[in-house]
Amino acid sequence: MTTLVLASQSPARLTTLRAAGVEPVVVVSGVDEDQLTGLAPADLALGLARLKCRAVAARDDLPAAALVLGCDSVLELDGDAHGKPGTPEEAARRWRSMRGRSGVLHSGHCLVDTATGAEAADTASTTVHFADLSDAEVEAYVATGEPLHVAGAFTIDGYGGAFVTRVEGDHHTVVGVSLPLLRDLAGRLGHAWPSFWNR
Repeated sequence: MTTLVLASQSPARLTTLRAAGVEPVVVVSGVDEDQLTGLAPADLALGLARLKCRAVAARDDLPAAALVLGCDSVLELDGDAHGKPGTPEEAARRWRSMRGRSGVLHSGHCLVDTATGAEAADTASTTVHFADLSDAEVEAYVATGEPLHVAGAFTIDGYGGAFVTRVEGDHHTVVGVSLPLLRDLAGRLGHAWPSFWNR
């Protein structure tokens, strides 16, 4: 059995892993996400995932021979990167610009094997098509508080699911952790995906 350490406080990532048979050890990185600037959206997602993963992998209180997973997601719209909006005003502004359009959700993934120090990293990207929300729907969604603390100001597995009309690519990427990519990264480090099943 391989211990997976999730370097993220995202409830959606944790729920996705649990549904796939993996009960990770959660260790929040505490990384300042504002330290990377001027990068293309996909590069920003991967850079932040690496920072989070390496910060946790460097700790000395992890389970022996663990694989540490760092993830970060960014929505690309008109070439710009959009992370968590943070305020209701910003979330509403974003939704008014996103509605009826599509964007690309990039989720960076970085996996470090603490036993060997080996690292594998990559980005999964999925095109997301948004419904044409009314102003009242935008205000109601923002009032739930959900879009304030998630990349791109939306979820696909919560209140926001009704406003995502279609995705092109792995829908797990939109939740924040691509299971097919994670399996691939684990394989690159010599670990078979079923070795993570511990639920």
